[in-house]
Amino acid sequence: MANWSAPLRRRFDAWLDARHPRTDTQKLSHRNVYILPTKAGLMFGMTLLTLLVASINYQLNLGYALTFLLSGSALVSMHLTHNTLRGLTLYLRPVAPTFVKHTAQLDVVLQGPSQRTRDRFGVGLRLSGAPIDGITWVNVPAGNQCHVTLSFVPTVRGRHQVATWTIETRFPLGLFRAWATWRPAAKVLVYPEPEDLAPPLPPVQSLATGSAIGPRQGRGDMDGVRSYRRGDPIKAIIWKKAAQAMACGSELVTRDTQSAAPAELWLDWQACQGLDTEARLSRLSAWVIRAHQADLSFGLRMPERQLAMGSGDSHRHAALEVLALWA
Repeated sequence: MANWSAPLRRRFDAWLDARHPRTDTQKLSHRNVYILPTKAGLMFGMTLLTLLVASINYQLNLGYALTFLLSGSALVSMHLTHNTLRGLTLYLRPVAPTFVKHTAQLDVVLQGPSQRTRDRFGVGLRLSGAPIDGITWVNVPAGNQCHVTLSFVPTVRGRHQVATWTIETRFPLGLFRAWATWRPAAKVLVYPEPEDLAPPLPPVQSLATGSAIGPRQGRGDMDGVRSYRRGDPIKAIIWKKAAQAMACGSELVTRDTQSAAPAELWLDWQACQGLDTEARLSRLSAWVIRAHQADLSFGLRMPERQLAMGSGDSHRHAALEVLALWA
């Protein structure tokens, strides 16, 4: 069975890539919008057939008129349903990195054609694999645009392809369902999940002696920065981190003017001995976040890989990216 399924799968993937190439900008046209009757539409068609047979059998002129009137309404509905999607353009905005088991946000812009003055009602979007009742419905104003945000929760770290989207509508009567498939080219970077109860950061290494300065007393207790203690002067508090610290329930940090010897903080893979690979990455991820929140300069040591000392948002992203893509 596997010998037959593998070639068929490759042929299907090749056809799908040719028919729906990956792109972050998708314009809907008659080539990629499909339409079929819904269950209500099939029942409506059976009702029309019954009316037609009864009208022929009993020679009912009013029956003919009603049958043809309803048939014309169904044809107009089919045209409007297909035309609701045709001409729309979808743009996927850059996807921000996220953590495992945290919500990832996908922001899409729907743009209607500028040369038309008709609003688009009842346009639904959902990710592939999402339940039918999880669809998001929007209206696209004439010659304008609207924003749609869909979310999902990744369960595996790494760089993953954004899932396929389905865009559909049943407007105006629900007799037909028009839909299109969109395969974005963007990828989302998923960081390892930070350890909930991670131990304190490793001790700071003195550049002068090469030895550890001492164990850390909570977050930020390092060369030039330590946790707030009762009696510390107000001017010594690092107010840039005060609001963020109080929001997440962590401690305030102050400047430690008594230690002036230059030192460096290394987050080392070997400091997580006794843990498996994913647990080590989870702990290192928590340490990276903790060091960044304390506005500390740190480096990352991995087997056969080392990230130089640095600080700031870009350095935090670089460290978490190394952890996310670690094989």
